Amino acid sequence: MNELEEHRKPYSTAIVKLLKGVVERNSGVWENIITYQSEIQEYISVIGLELILKKDEGFAFVKQIESENGETLGLVTRRQIGFEVSLVLVVLRQILEEFDSNPIETHSSEKFITDAEIKDEVELFLPEKYNRVKFMKDLNSCVKKAEELGFLKETGRKENETKYRIHRVIKEKITLDMLQEFKDKLQNHVQPV
Repeated sequence: MNELEEHRKPYSTAIVKLLKGVVERNSGVWENIITYQSEIQEYISVIGLELILKKDEGFAFVKQIESENGETLGLVTRRQIGFEVSLVLVVLRQILEEFDSNPIETHSSEKFITDAEIKDEVELFLPEKYNRVKFMKDLNSCVKKAEELGFLKETGRKENETKYRIHRVIKEKITLDMLQEFKDKLQNHVQPV
């Protein structure tokens, strides 16, 4: 037995996957996350992380533990993503919220959307004086960034359209309070001084 195998735990691979990003139900480590949930939490808490496990929705991830005043150990650097990408994320979060609260559509737990539908929805949120033409040209890169951040998963392409699934992790990372706060800021920005 080599040194690596000697120190390896049955949930080591699961921890590595969690440190890299969101782990979904269809992952090879999902059962280990379920089985060793408390051991994983104990292990990662030493470095200021918390396991977030959403069994019903089929995903897990880790986030930094924050003190009451928002301080962390600083393991993960926070990045600003800019107004345009924030707007896309808020629109996606709003779409998922509306989907979840619509009893007609509850036969499916997954919300799919095309890039054209994203553009249509985002355009409704743009302030009047915003450079819409430039933003609509740049929107593809904003959607790509949302995909890189794990909030969208491409599910297929048909002709000039791309279809995505809105990942449910967006509900955990963009709370209803944050959604309302962004809408309020946007509304204040639109109103004349």
